[in-house]
Amino acid sequence: MRALRILLIVAVILGGLFVIADRVAVGFAEDEVADRLRANEGLATAPDVSINGFPFLTQVVGGELDDVKVGIKDYEAATGTSGQNIRIDDLNARMRDVQFSGDYSSATAATATGSATITYAELLKAAKSAESGPTEVVPGVTATVVGLSDGGNGKIKVEVEATVLGKKLPKPVSVLSTVTIDADTVKVKADSLPNLGIDLADGRLRTVTDFQQRIDGLPGGIQLDSVEAAKTGVDITVKGSNVSLAG
Repeated sequence: MRALRILLIVAVILGGLFVIADRVAVGFAEDEVADRLRANEGLATAPDVSINGFPFLTQVVGGELDDVKVGIKDYEAATGTSGQNIRIDDLNARMRDVQFSGDYSSATAATATGSATITYAELLKAAKSAESGPTEVVPGVTATVVGLSDGGNGKIKVEVEATVLGKKLPKPVSVLSTVTIDADTVKVKADSLPNLGIDLADGRLRTVTDFQQRIDGLPGGIQLDSVEAAKTGVDITVKGSNVSLAG
């Protein structure tokens, strides 16, 4: 009985040491992957990396991690226009079946899904960039987008400031718009056109109300999947396959 008790004590101690070693190893791996991602993506700070699943050491032996979560607070994504980026907030991605090299110099996830937010302030830059100043929609009438906000029920409220025959309207007029994803581009299209008090050609006014923002160069090659208007901006989901975390 005494021998059995000693054996149980030893087993508990060894089990505890294994757990400690496992947690130390996973912490080291998380730091290594975070540093690689920071370097690869040119991030100002290292992202949050969480390797899930226990025990970690058995995953290391197999050369594949079941579940890795990555969080990037602020990410500057390319827009396809030289020198222009768009900030994406709270980019969180979940990577599945991540194969990696022994020194973590390369790591590739079989699949990835995630979410992020683009604030209305950032999206407004796209609208203003598309216009490059007030647009003449008909002789004597100019208009420009001056604000984006939550329109409720999954719509964006687009505020348009207009000048008619030299007189600025007392306040911006607004329209509700639908936001969609087309490949690597976020598109905003007015459901109906604003009433400026005169008859306007649909096409000319839509050059003001409707705009789009290309977003490419997301981390690891993930792609836009869906978009929805929300309280502080548009919420996007992303997905990808053979996504590179490092290397």
